[in-house]
Amino acid sequence: MSDKPRIGWLGAGRMGYDMAKCLARAGYDITVWNRTRAKAEPLAKEGAKIADNPFDLADCEVIFSMLATADDVNAVILGAHGLLSKSKPGQGGLPKMLVESTSISTEASADLRAALEEFGIQMLAAPVSGNAKVVKAGKLSFVVSGPKAAFDAAAPMLNEIGQEATWVGEGDLARVVKICHNVFLGVVIQSLAEITVLAEKAGVPRHAFLDFLNKSVMGSVFSRYKTPALVNLDMKVTFTPYLLRKDLDLGLAAARSLDVPMPLASIARDMVQAMMGN
Repeated sequence: MSDKPRIGWLGAGRMGYDMAKCLARAGYDITVWNRTRAKAEPLAKEGAKIADNPFDLADCEVIFSMLATADDVNAVILGAHGLLSKSKPGQGGLPKMLVESTSISTEASADLRAALEEFGIQMLAAPVSGNAKVVKAGKLSFVVSGPKAAFDAAAPMLNEIGQEATWVGEGDLARVVKICHNVFLGVVIQSLAEITVLAEKAGVPRHAFLDFLNKSVMGSVFSRYKTPALVNLDMKVTFTPYLLRKDLDLGLAAARSLDVPMPLASIARDMVQAMMGN
């Protein structure tokens, strides 16, 4: 008999699909729900079960969720047909833990944590750094906050999905780290695109400029990762403008609440909005 916990997975979209596949391939008993069932069904070939409703996962020991927005999280977990819609606080057979990886605000995360506590369910805030390509390459990174004992219990599962999981403390601190990370991403990719166009307009081939940049003190894992797309003008979407705008908005809202000036982030957000409007 396996000592691995039974896992329920909520959300098999651009990120969640490949993350769930990692656990299925690692031999976990995993049941997956996705709003569009057809997107999750190929995971059955990896050994996963496919659920029709979120509440079908309520008897799993550990739940993972990777969704798009805070509204999605609340609907899928606490809503009328959500994970806990058929359950009552104090009853047995409920999940022990939710590992929640959606990029949401600290306020939304704290509200969810409080709601789960009424059911006796611990929550780890566990947003990630990376996209679907990064998941496939085994290089996804988690930043995690919540009860340390819960983190220690979840670590073997997180390590099957990604290369590293960093615990940053109790509560919802991981949300702050993730928001800061994605605001930085939005500013850096805007700057990287601008200087690459400047060099090209002056007559420098894109590949030569980026080769120099990557070998200089300004080079980074991110600039090297993005170089093939910039050189080949590969515009395939890895992170939608809608989601980037959402994360920039979360960062700017946090900055306002803490009186932190963020002029570069504000300009980057307006440029994403302008691009969407056009």
